[in-house]
Amino acid sequence: MFKGRHFDRSVILLCLRWYLAYNLSLRNLEEMMAERGISVDHATVHRWVIRYSPELRERFNQRKRPVTGKWHIDETYIKVRGRWMYLYRAIDSNGDTVEFWFSERRNLTAAKRFLTQAMKRHDRPERIVIDGSQTNSEAILSCDTTDRLPHRSRRELQPIHIRQSRYLNNRIEQDHRAIKRRVRPMMGFKAMNSARVIWAGSR
Repeated sequence: MFKGRHFDRSVILLCLRWYLAYNLSLRNLEEMMAERGISVDHATVHRWVIRYSPELRERFNQRKRPVTGKWHIDETYIKVRGRWMYLYRAIDSNGDTVEFWFSERRNLTAAKRFLTQAMKRHDRPERIVIDGSQTNSEAILSCDTTDRLPHRSRRELQPIHIRQSRYLNNRIEQDHRAIKRRVRPMMGFKAMNSARVIWAGSR
C-alpha cells in the first residue's frame, strides 16, 4: 500500500490519523511533524489524505460493526470551492455514520437520492428519526414504497416507522456541530472530490 513512498508508513499513517480525527489544518500538521524532526510539506500530507483515505475507509468498513435499525437523518451546509453545499447525513443509534451525500440543492430529489444510496448499502432501517422536515418525510415514504414493491410476498416486511421530533433528533444536530468544528480550520473544501474523500475518511 505504501510501497515506493519516501516517508515511512508510520509517518504517513500518523499524519492521516491526526488530520482526519482532529481539528487540525494541513499547516498545523506540517509544524507538528517539524517539531519531531520530520520535514514534510503540507501539500504532501494533502496528497496522502486524497490517495489513502478511500482505501483505508474500505478496510475499516470491512471490520466495522453493522449499523443499527434506528437512523437519525438531517442535513447541514458545508462550503466547497466558495459555494455552500448541503450535506445530507444519517447516523445510527450508536452515533456511527450510516451514509452521507453532498448536494447543491435541498429538495425532495436530493433527499431521495441520499436515502436510496443509504438503503442500498445498509438495507432498510426499522425506524428513522427526523426533525419537522416534510421533504425528508416524503422522501422516506417514497423510498420505502419503492423498496417494498419487489418484496410484496414478504409479509413480515413492515413499513419504516417515521418519528418526527426536533428534540429526539438532537443526536445528529450535535454531530453537525462537530462537523463545523472539523471544517473550520480548513476554511472549507477546495474541491468536491476532496470533500467526499476527506469526509468519508473522517467518519
